[in-house]
Amino acid sequence: MPHEIAADDIVRTHAEGEANARVPLLVLDPLLAFLDRSGLGEGEPEISAIGDGHSNATYRFARGGATFVLRRPPRPPLPPSANDMLREARVLRALEGRARVPRVLAVCDDDSVIGAPFYVMEEISGHVITKTMPAELDTPQERRRAGEELVDTLVEIHAVDWREAGLEGFGRPEGYTERQVRRFLGLWDHNKTREIPAVESVGAWLKANLPDSPPATIVHGDYRLGNTMLALQPPARVVTVLDWEMSTIGDPLADLGYFCTMYADRDDPPGNTFELSPVTREEGWPRRAELLARYEERSGRSMTDIRWYQTLALWKSIVFMEGNYKRASTGLSDDPYLKSFGEGVVSLAARAEALTRQA
Repeated sequence: MPHEIAADDIVRTHAEGEANARVPLLVLDPLLAFLDRSGLGEGEPEISAIGDGHSNATYRFARGGATFVLRRPPRPPLPPSANDMLREARVLRALEGRARVPRVLAVCDDDSVIGAPFYVMEEISGHVITKTMPAELDTPQERRRAGEELVDTLVEIHAVDWREAGLEGFGRPEGYTERQVRRFLGLWDHNKTREIPAVESVGAWLKANLPDSPPATIVHGDYRLGNTMLALQPPARVVTVLDWEMSTIGDPLADLGYFCTMYADRDDPPGNTFELSPVTREEGWPRRAELLARYEERSGRSMTDIRWYQTLALWKSIVFMEGNYKRASTGLSDDPYLKSFGEGVVSLAARAEALTRQA
C-alpha cells in the first residue's frame, strides 16, 4: 500500500519549509520551475505517494496530461554513500535498451531545488508483488513462470557489457566482496543503536572467508521480487526492475545470493514480519534450488559456495534495518513499521550467525 503524505512532506516554498520542524521532501515552486524547463507537463500537479515509503521517497505526478515518477532520498541525515539518486539515474540511463528498466526523463543535481538531488522517470504500468498475486496471474503455472522470469531477468542484467554501456568507473570490479564487508562494517558503526555481538561476529566471519569472485558484472544490489514489476496481464513477465540505488560493478553472485535469501521457499520455517515476499511460499513458485540451477544453466556461471553470499545478504539487511530503526526512533521518520525493526535486527543477526556455522 502507498504510504501517506505527511503535512510537512510537501511545501510551497523553502521559507515555508524552514518554519517546520522537519525539512520537506518536495518544495513545489522551484520544483515546478524545473519541470517546466524539462518539458514535463504544465500547471499544478496531482501528486500521490508510491511504495511503502520505508526508504527513498517516490511520487507519481500527473501534470497537464503528462504522468511521470519522481524519486528522491529520505530526510537527512543519511549514511555515507547511501540513497544516491544521481548514481541510480546514471545506471538506469546506461541500461536503457539493454535491460528492463524505466527511462529517465530528467535529472537534477542542484540541492537548491528541493533540498536534495532527484530524478524523474517514466511511469510504467504493472504489478509490484509481495504478499499476494493479482487475480490475473494467480495460478500455479503463472507463479512458476514469474519465478523463472525473475531468474532470467537477473541473467540478462549480468550479461550486459558494462564497459560498452558507459559504466567504466561506476564501480571497482577488483576486491568487490572485501569492500562490501568493509563498507557495511562502517555502516554498522554509523547505524547501530546498541551493541549486538552476533552482527560483529558475522562480519568477522565474512571477512575471514572471502570467496574467489567470477568476472565482474553490473550488480543491482537489492534484487528481489518486490523490486520488480510484472505485466498486468498473463503470461507472467517482468516488465521493469526498480530501485537501483545500490547498484555497482562487482560480483554477480552477490545478487544471486541476495535474491535467494529474500525469496521465501515454501519449505522454509514459518515467516515473520520481516519476510519481504511471502507470496513465493505458494504452490507453483519454483523452489530455491530450482532458481539456483536455472541461473547456473542460463548464465553459464558455475556456482561456488552460495552460503557466503546468502550470509552477506542477511548481514547487509541487518545493517540497513538498524539504520531505518535509528531514523524512526529518533523522529526522522513517521513510519511505525521502521520502529518495529528493533527486535527484527536481533533475530536476523541470530539467523545469519547460525548460517555461518553450517557445514
